[in-house]
Amino acid sequence: MQFYLNGYKPGDPFVDEPHELVARRSGRLPEEVDVLIVGCGPAGLVLAAQMAHFPDIKTAIIDRRDGPLEVGQADGVACRTVEMFQTFGLANRLVDEAYWVNEVSFWQPDPNDRARIKRAGRVRDTDDDLSEFPHVIVNQARMLAYLLDYIERSSSRMTPFYGLQASGLSIDPSVDAEHPVAVTVEHLHAFEETGQTSTVRAKYVVGCDGSRSAIRTAIGRELVGDVTNVSWGVMDVLSSTDFPDIRQKCTIQSADDGSIVLIPREGGYLDRFYIELDRDRDRDMLENHTVTPEKLTAVANRILHPYTLEIRDVGWWSVYEVGQRLCDKFDDVPIEAMDTRLPRVFIAGDACHTHSAKAGQGMNVSMADAFNLGWKLAAVLRGVSRPELLHTYSEERQRIARELIDFDIEWSRMLSLPPRAPGDSEGEGVDPDEFRSYFIRNGRFTAGVATSYAQSMIRAPERSLDLAGGFPVGMRFHSAPVIRVADAKPVQLGHGASADGAWRLYIFADRPDPTDPASKTHALCEFLESDGSPLTRFTPTGADPDSVIDVRGIFQQGRHQLEITSMPSVLLPRKGRFSLVDHEKIFCVDPDSEDIFDVRAINRETGCIVLVRPDQYVADVLPLEEHASILNFFAGVLVDRSTFKTPALRV
Repeated sequence: MQFYLNGYKPGDPFVDEPHELVARRSGRLPEEVDVLIVGCGPAGLVLAAQMAHFPDIKTAIIDRRDGPLEVGQADGVACRTVEMFQTFGLANRLVDEAYWVNEVSFWQPDPNDRARIKRAGRVRDTDDDLSEFPHVIVNQARMLAYLLDYIERSSSRMTPFYGLQASGLSIDPSVDAEHPVAVTVEHLHAFEETGQTSTVRAKYVVGCDGSRSAIRTAIGRELVGDVTNVSWGVMDVLSSTDFPDIRQKCTIQSADDGSIVLIPREGGYLDRFYIELDRDRDRDMLENHTVTPEKLTAVANRILHPYTLEIRDVGWWSVYEVGQRLCDKFDDVPIEAMDTRLPRVFIAGDACHTHSAKAGQGMNVSMADAFNLGWKLAAVLRGVSRPELLHTYSEERQRIARELIDFDIEWSRMLSLPPRAPGDSEGEGVDPDEFRSYFIRNGRFTAGVATSYAQSMIRAPERSLDLAGGFPVGMRFHSAPVIRVADAKPVQLGHGASADGAWRLYIFADRPDPTDPASKTHALCEFLESDGSPLTRFTPTGADPDSVIDVRGIFQQGRHQLEITSMPSVLLPRKGRFSLVDHEKIFCVDPDSEDIFDVRAINRETGCIVLVRPDQYVADVLPLEEHASILNFFAGVLVDRSTFKTPALRV
C-alpha cells in the first residue's frame, strides 16, 4: 500500500484524509445523489466500497435493518473473493481470522452395513496454483464489518443510513433530467413502518435488497424458476462429538436418512451443519413450523450413525427450501430498447438470482456482481468512459448467474439422492464415484475462477497468437510472484492493483535489454510516452498519469541488470501535488520462486501486452508492436480528454 503522496501526516496511514465535501454534509439522508445503493448486504457493501474511492461521486446507501448484521447467513469465501478483497487491502485481515478449507472428506454408507456411515475418501479442496489465496470460511457479518470499516476510513467517510426501506421508484424519461430516478423511502423502526417517507432522486439506483427486492419489482423484473420440495436446516453450533472429521469440510450421505454438509467455522470450535430434512419422516415439524435446534440435532444424529452429536450452544439456526430462480435481465432497459436507452436502475445479488447455500456461492457471486458494476458506474459518472459501458453489466453477470443456477441444480440433486449400493448401477440414487468426480471437476467454478466473459466493448475477440497461455482473454488476471525492482521486495504482481477504477496495461518484456532501441518494449514505451498515446488522449487534464491507464513492466533480466534511472519514464510516472516518482511499476522474475514467464506461459521471444480491466479481468492480449490496437481498443471504451468535462463538486 502507498501513502504520504501529498505530504506526510502523523497517525494511521490507513485512514484517508476526508474529502472537502465531507465537512459540508448535514448527516441526514440527502435528497439528491449520484448513486443510491439499496441494501447493506454483500453486494451493497462491495459496491459502496468501490464508490468510496471516488468522494466526488455522491453515494448513499440505505438498509431496512436498524444496524449492521451481527450473526448468521453466508460463510463460504471463494478464492476469487479473497482476491477481490485484496484490492481493498482487506485480504490479510480476512484470511487471518478465517477457517481455511484445505481438504474435503466424503462420507457414505458403509458397504458392509449401510445403516452406518464410513469415510469414502478425501480430496484437496483447491488445486495447486488455482489462486495465491485459500478458500476460507468466515461469518458474513464479519465480511460486512470489514467493508463497513473500509468505507468509514475512506476519504468519502461513507456510512449507511439504517432503518430505511425502498418501497418503489419512478424514472423520468426526459433526456435533460439530471437525477431521473425518484425512489420512495419508508422510515422503519425495528422493521415496522413509522408512517414517515422520504424521496431520494438519483442518477443511478442499485437494488441490492435481497430476494424480495422492491427495486426489482419496481422495474418489472421477476425471479423465474422453481422452489423444490426439499428443505434443509442449518445451524452454527458448539458441540461435543465422536465424529472424527468434525474440523474438516465434509459431505455426509446416509443410505436412507438424508445428507449433511459440514462446514467448520472460524475460531477452532464452531461448526455449521446443513441438515437435509425428510419430507415424510420430518413432515410434521415442516408443515407445522415447529423446527427447533433440538429437532435438527436429532435428524443429524440419525444421519451420522454410528457417531453421535451433542449440542452445547447454538449461535444461529434457520430452515430454508432449496430453490433456483433467475431474472432475465439485471437492469431496467428492455432488450429491444438497448439501442436507444441507457440503464438507470440495476439489481445485484439475491435481488436477481437465488440458489441453495450448500455450494457456498451466494455471497461470492453477489459480491462479484457488485465488483463488476462499481467501476463501470464510477467511470461513467466521472466522464471517463462512454455510458454504453453500463449495458455490459447485465450482459456479463446474467450469463454467469445462469451458469451458477445450472451447477446448483445438479449439485443439490446429487446431495439429496442416496448413494447407490456397490454393484448397483441401475438403481435409484447417485453413484458415489460420480459424486466425488463432479465435485472435483467443478473445483475452478466453486473457487470463483472459472468466470469467462464473452466478447464485448471491454473484452476483445479471441486471437490465435501464442503470447500468454496463462492469461486467457475474458478470465481473471491470475497473479504470480515477482520482484519489485526498486526495493527488491518479493510481491504478487496482481496485488498492486487496487479498486481504484484504473485499467492495467502489463508489459511483459521481450528478451533484449529494455534500453536497447531494438527492443520492442523500448519502442512500446516510447509510444506510450508520446502525444499519440492512449495515456495522453484519455487521461483528464490534471489527473495523475496512471489514474485511467496504469502501465506496469515485467522484465526477464535480473534485478541487478535493470538500472532504475535508465527505465522508460512511462514506468516511473510523476504523481501528486509534489510530482513525486512512483517507483512501484517495474518488476522482474523472482529467482527464488516461480518464474512468471514460465507459469503463465508467456512467450519469451516476443513478450506481450496484457490489458486488464479495473475488475481484474483480461480484456486483451496483444503483441508488443501493436500500438494502434491498444489505441483502438481504448477509443471504443474511454472518452477523449478533449471532450472531457470535470463533474462539478456537489454536497
